[in-house]
Amino acid sequence: MALIMGMNSGSSFDGIDVILAETEIAEDGFPKPTKFLKGGSYPWPKEVEDMIVPAFDNKVDMVGLTRLTYIAGAQMAEAVRQFMKENGIDPRDIEVLGVDGQTLYQEQPDHVKIAAMTDAQKDDWVHRWLNGPYPCGYQIGDTSVIAGLTNITTVTNFRQADHVWGGSAAPLMQYFDFVLFRDKEEPTLTLNIGGIANVHLAYKDRRKMVAFDTGPGNLMSDNAARRLLGQPCDYDGAVAAKGTVNEKMLAEFMEHEFFKRPVPRSGWKYDFSEEYSDKMLDKYSHLSTEDIMATICAFTAEAIVRNMNDYIPQDMLKRVKVMYASGGGVKNPTIMKYIQEKLPRNIRLTSSDEIGIPPEYKEACKFATLAYSTMNNIADNIPAACHASQYTIMGKVSFAPWKAKNVGPLD
Repeated sequence: MALIMGMNSGSSFDGIDVILAETEIAEDGFPKPTKFLKGGSYPWPKEVEDMIVPAFDNKVDMVGLTRLTYIAGAQMAEAVRQFMKENGIDPRDIEVLGVDGQTLYQEQPDHVKIAAMTDAQKDDWVHRWLNGPYPCGYQIGDTSVIAGLTNITTVTNFRQADHVWGGSAAPLMQYFDFVLFRDKEEPTLTLNIGGIANVHLAYKDRRKMVAFDTGPGNLMSDNAARRLLGQPCDYDGAVAAKGTVNEKMLAEFMEHEFFKRPVPRSGWKYDFSEEYSDKMLDKYSHLSTEDIMATICAFTAEAIVRNMNDYIPQDMLKRVKVMYASGGGVKNPTIMKYIQEKLPRNIRLTSSDEIGIPPEYKEACKFATLAYSTMNNIADNIPAACHASQYTIMGKVSFAPWKAKNVGPLD
């Protein structure tokens, strides 16, 4: 079995998660279902956080951005170093480390325009992006910095390879779900509730898989908690649990422009920004704090289930028995309660703990598995889910210094 590591810092930007797992290549050429071994979470230092947060709002110049990607890489490497020290891990025992980097910007493809392009137009490579129908994105955390400092072969920046073929590359969970559930006869639903929430239909036939962002996960609730409660989040959904959902506010939330984009759609912090949150909080300031927090939780749940019902084929949805949830939102019982109430009766909502993966570490497990697949030249995108025009190998590789051959004396 190969020991692999994964790392994640998502749209919530609430820390760096690091995991150790193991897998190996199965007879069908794909990795066996990844077995989670250990995990740890590490905060972003305040001085680094204060540099990254303005970058989310496009307030960092090119000089600052260049330095920032090295700084972020060094901080990610530091998290790995702490994790290895705490768990007695030798970097030479690790086959690969997977980390996407910290996403600062992502732009989803215009699927309608891409579908209408002729072969000649697609062959004009520069105009794929000059005219804007193809997607793009930017993550910080330099690959070579991470690999060099950790002494572990590192794979980063998975999304760009899918973007080349018109794929949205967000969400990315679907390949990991394929690895986990491809031996099951019936389709499986998974849900990740991070800053943004996304739903994935996993199935043994990759051509029938579906994945898309559904809307806000924890992002709107966290925005409101900072303003109304003076704390980073509504711990355990306690305040929301005391409130009553305001149907008028909920209906207005569901009119957000995000929901007018064609699936597979990708969301980002810009869609459900503090500015948007503040605008809605001001408009409904006559409501109690408890009712506002309850309505925001209901918004997350309504967006998840309505989009799931609208965009996952009903013949597949009727066969689903369980939805495995992961991400920080699983720790909010109010969100989970609203989701279960809205789900079709045949679907039971549960945590990914049930399959041996702690909810807070599934994203990091995903990147470990993607990286292992990349190093084994396995196609690790799912074109049916992201609408890429072909399969490809995702990720950029930087090798561990200890693997260098023909090393001579320095003096």
